[in-house]
Amino acid sequence: MKKREYYFDNSKFILISLVVFGHFLQSFIEDNEATYTLYKVIYTFHMPAFILISGYFAKGFNKKGYISKISRKLILPYIIFQIIYSVFYFFLYKESSFQVDPLKPHWSLWFLISLFSWNIMLRAFTKYKALYSLAAAFTIGLIVGYADWITNYLSLSRTFVFFPLFLIGYYLNREHFSLLQSAKIKIVSLSVLVIVFTGFYFFPSLNHEWLLGSKPYIEMGAASIGALFTRLGFYVLSLIMVFSFFSLVPKQYYPFTKLGRNTLYVYLLHGFFIRIFRESSVQKFFVEPKNFLLLAVVSLLLTLLLSSKITVPFAQPLIELETTKLKNLQARLSTIMQYYRKKLLN
Repeated sequence: MKKREYYFDNSKFILISLVVFGHFLQSFIEDNEATYTLYKVIYTFHMPAFILISGYFAKGFNKKGYISKISRKLILPYIIFQIIYSVFYFFLYKESSFQVDPLKPHWSLWFLISLFSWNIMLRAFTKYKALYSLAAAFTIGLIVGYADWITNYLSLSRTFVFFPLFLIGYYLNREHFSLLQSAKIKIVSLSVLVIVFTGFYFFPSLNHEWLLGSKPYIEMGAASIGALFTRLGFYVLSLIMVFSFFSLVPKQYYPFTKLGRNTLYVYLLHGFFIRIFRESSVQKFFVEPKNFLLLAVVSLLLTLLLSSKITVPFAQPLIELETTKLKNLQARLSTIMQYYRKKLLN
């Protein structure tokens, strides 16, 4: 693996760790201003950065078989986990009836259906010059907020709102990311993080739902022309934060680097732990802000577990519809057992 690839794997691992941490934090955003501020800072860039990276790696969308490949990679796991989450919620929340609605994604599953849609949308938008395509994507993202019927249904709201970031990622190349690696830009990026945190802290009235992209303007109490400029402001903020994040990501290989390849496993599986956590009494222990460092450690450990060789072989049949990793694990265990059996016999 080349060093440049380490950079993207590092990026994905750090981002998925922040996704897990952000979902843990969500339970406490109404209890403490500092917590709410940290939550909003994370949400300004963690999913936007993921979406941008996804666009960066979608450059082969015109290749033969690409659509069938991403359908297998995204739509089939979406359907499988939509059913699994429906069963899980039925028992967790003791619901009176069992329902599976494939058109309304459960919680974090929106990303799969939106990612599939973004890849399809590239076919139309990349027919034109980048400037025109980006202008059209941002315009749609801004205007779609006025359509109060576009919400969580098929993840349409997030699909249109976040598509500009996916499209930007598609137009970027490695050299663009290299430009972010200078010492001066890293200092500026750190300053940006501090400034944004301070801004959110002293202006707590800024609604975090603007960062989610899941609701029309009217549901956020802002159906006037000013809502368009508010979303535009959040677009600018997210882009600044995204590139600030990328400037701070290390390029070297670390023990966690390879795990950056398994972010989909973490994304699809961590929700079960988050939901159980929110329903348990354990949650009360973390109400105090002083325990949030421990919560960050828990998030990191959960990310390591779900992306590791312990989990991936057993989850692969559900997520990738393959058993290669499980067969490899069985082969390794068989080899180890044979080795020790010979040792005992000798």
